Amino acid sequence: MFINMNPKDTFAQLGSLVGGLMFFWAIFQQYFPYQLRTYLEKYSHRLVNYVYPYIQVRFNDFTGERLMRSEAYSAIQNYLSVNSSMQAKRLKADIVKKGQSLVLSMDDHEEVADVFKGVKLWWASGKNTPKTQSVSFFPTSDERRYYRLTFHKRHRDLIIGPYLKHVLKEGKAIKVRNRQRKLYTNNGAYWSHVVFEHPATFQTLAMEPEKKKEIIDDLIAFSQAEDFYARIGRAWKRGYLLYGPPGTGKSTMIAAMANLLNYDIYDLELTAVKDNTELRRLLIETSSKSIIVIEDIDCSLELTGQRKKEKKKEKKEDQDQEGKDQNKEKPSKEDRDGKGSQVTLSGLLNFIDGLWSACGGERLIVFTTNYKEKLDPALIRKGRMDKHIELSYCGFEAFKVLAKNYLQVEEHSLFPTISNLLGDTKITPADVAEHLMPKTIFGDAEISLNSLVKGLENAKEEEEKKAAEEEAAKKKELLDKKKAEEEEGKKTAEEETKKKELLEKEKSQG
Repeated sequence: MFINMNPKDTFAQLGSLVGGLMFFWAIFQQYFPYQLRTYLEKYSHRLVNYVYPYIQVRFNDFTGERLMRSEAYSAIQNYLSVNSSMQAKRLKADIVKKGQSLVLSMDDHEEVADVFKGVKLWWASGKNTPKTQSVSFFPTSDERRYYRLTFHKRHRDLIIGPYLKHVLKEGKAIKVRNRQRKLYTNNGAYWSHVVFEHPATFQTLAMEPEKKKEIIDDLIAFSQAEDFYARIGRAWKRGYLLYGPPGTGKSTMIAAMANLLNYDIYDLELTAVKDNTELRRLLIETSSKSIIVIEDIDCSLELTGQRKKEKKKEKKEDQDQEGKDQNKEKPSKEDRDGKGSQVTLSGLLNFIDGLWSACGGERLIVFTTNYKEKLDPALIRKGRMDKHIELSYCGFEAFKVLAKNYLQVEEHSLFPTISNLLGDTKITPADVAEHLMPKTIFGDAEISLNSLVKGLENAKEEEEKKAAEEEAAKKKELLDKKKAEEEEGKKTAEEETKKKELLEKEKSQG
């Protein structure tokens, strides 16, 4: 038997039922005693929980007295931004990285499903608006947002443990990918920053492909090795020493590292740090997923006893020449004013791999220098500077990268000539890049390559001339040395002859 019901009658009956329930609830709240209502609500919740097989976990946007934004809430929001854009019907949009990226998240009172190891669960967003308005000197919205996680009670251990850990980890990773990266510099014991927008990448870096791949693999392996470092009991950090002549791309290499791993950069100026205590404070304030850079470490401070002795020796020689007191060294102006940096080699070593270096994780420490031999061996040993990377003069493979970047040329009739000249000439990638800069508005590759050939030929002539001058100076030094030895020998022989004659004379008189 079929019963044909008018849809209007159905909605009317449903409306009457809802209205009746609302009327009953209003009467219940108004006329029933508060204690009775509390008692009924308490045991009704218990009854529902007894038959309801699902567990709910609520994550509020603020913790405690709303003094701090919940890190868990932020991580969940980032995690759900990936799933919500595919499932939710109402979304909120936000722009990050100066308009370069659009992030979508689900709007209030939306629900999306998630699956973890075959278990289905649900995330819902919501907000509460308190009935009483709060008075504050710092006006804020009274709306309190939250996320609610719902799952079956038989999966409690899986969801409370591994799943929530997975959500928080992924949410933090998404935040890092979406963040606007920064370049920090220190003013004494405090950091200031600007937006980091350096365009350098390993694809545009002038270097041999094999060496480039080795560095990229090492960096990626480090960024994914959190569990490995925890297992072996080491702080999650790695040291890189970049050394080579000026203009070989050490600063560009650091920028490429940051862009590859999506890290912030902390450019540490040691001469602006007062003492070891300030140095530790700066280290503590650095964030994870960052690169701490000390450029020209050999020029930053007197960190080795050998160089200090050499400087004292040079100063003493200057004093001898000027007729000053040889037993007393006048203090420098910085020492007299008390403003000189008191950072020591010991303090810097503790900064790199001491107990304080374990505060935070996933950090690279990069030193650059033009003269590796000037650095104290304790400063650059393995375990502190784990990987030493030499950035040398431009070879042909590095030149081809520059030619492709600057001229968009991969083959040319002048390439063999350039290859031969590069093999006989020491020229930095910076000098090569200057020759490859477009010389006209249309950027004619022929003109730029001819400019490079001429520059290489001039550099080769200068090197040959310099080598010839050095060879001539060396020969002259040898001749002068030989002449001095001959004169010394002749003088010695004359002295021996005089002594012999004197002895004979004294013997004859005696």
